[in-house]
Amino acid sequence: MTTAPNYERIQGPTGVPIKAWVRGVALEDTARAQLMNVATLPFIHKWVAAMPDVHWGLGATIGSVIPTHRAIIPAAVGVDIGCGMMASRTTLTANDLPDDLKQVRHSIERAIPVGPNSFKQTPTASEASYAKLDAGLAAILAKHPKIGTKRPDKQLGTLGGGNHFIELCLDQDNRVWIMLHSGSRGIGNMIGRYFITMAKKDMEAHLKDLPDRDLAYFNEGTAHFDDYVAAVSWAQRYARTNRELMMQFVIDALRCTRGLPAFEANVEAVNCHHNYVQKEHHYGEDVWLTRKGAVRAGVGEMGIIPGSMGARSFIVRGKGNPESFESCSHGAGRAMSRKEARRRFSRMDHERMTAGVECRKDEAVIDETPAAYKSIDEVMKAQADLVEVVHTLKQVVCVKG
Repeated sequence: MTTAPNYERIQGPTGVPIKAWVRGVALEDTARAQLMNVATLPFIHKWVAAMPDVHWGLGATIGSVIPTHRAIIPAAVGVDIGCGMMASRTTLTANDLPDDLKQVRHSIERAIPVGPNSFKQTPTASEASYAKLDAGLAAILAKHPKIGTKRPDKQLGTLGGGNHFIELCLDQDNRVWIMLHSGSRGIGNMIGRYFITMAKKDMEAHLKDLPDRDLAYFNEGTAHFDDYVAAVSWAQRYARTNRELMMQFVIDALRCTRGLPAFEANVEAVNCHHNYVQKEHHYGEDVWLTRKGAVRAGVGEMGIIPGSMGARSFIVRGKGNPESFESCSHGAGRAMSRKEARRRFSRMDHERMTAGVECRKDEAVIDETPAAYKSIDEVMKAQADLVEVVHTLKQVVCVKG
């Protein structure tokens, strides 16, 4: 007996189909329209895949997987290039944590600049890591000096703002994990915005033919295609290095926190992008695969799917489902805009929804409150054919940017 597919098939009047893993999860009309826009582009390979956390984004939805022939859409990759997750299991257990976790949170906040902040003095570890990246950026800026910089050496190993976070979590066996979410910081943002604008300029005469101006793209062989690939690849390396350094800084901070016993870290570690593009082989062809808010989930590949700051998160193993282009969701996905969350919820609501988590409770983080996101349990159920759960994590400390 053939098993029915677990996705909803969407077909517009023109273009390729969309396979959307949204059963039991709301798919907003604006996101559906964006998916159909992307599906009409002439270089899409086979279909567009939408993950259960899919929601509106710039040009293309966040939570979509876009395979393309000889073309890349910079806005689909986005401006938080290489954004992703890292998680490391430690030898600590719940019994090793102090009753008052505020000092633990403050130790992390003192060690890691958050929001728009950067290091005043570049740490030695960051200097050594940045030295390996510096020549690549210099080559990019030599051709495109208008990209500019925001002292990327001083932002390497920092968190950023928005939905970026650092957490201490307990797994199903009460073992302590460190989990963090960040990307390529200011320099990635500047690279992304620069090339999105450049794509629009290059296509100026043809923008009217696109369903959305933000879907402007570079074709292979055109003037800026190779430059964009070089720049986005560099930003993805920067983002991965950023997470690795941050993880080490958090580990060092915890080892200096009074009341915590000696411990080892990186017993199990996962580091995965969820905003990126790379060349992959799918259905017999080499294509550019853009995951905008999606994680690679090839057979046996490990990934991280976080919930909101008051919900569970998951360490997963990919099942290699070819119809999703070996991908899964990157989180719960927003259920409403930041503006709507601030309008709808109060500080008291936020305190109630984050009870039991040592985190900021002020009004500045209300747009990140748990109810602003979809149910992570419904998201996981909708993608049961894409990944299997290896560890279930519940945060006890959350540092927000």
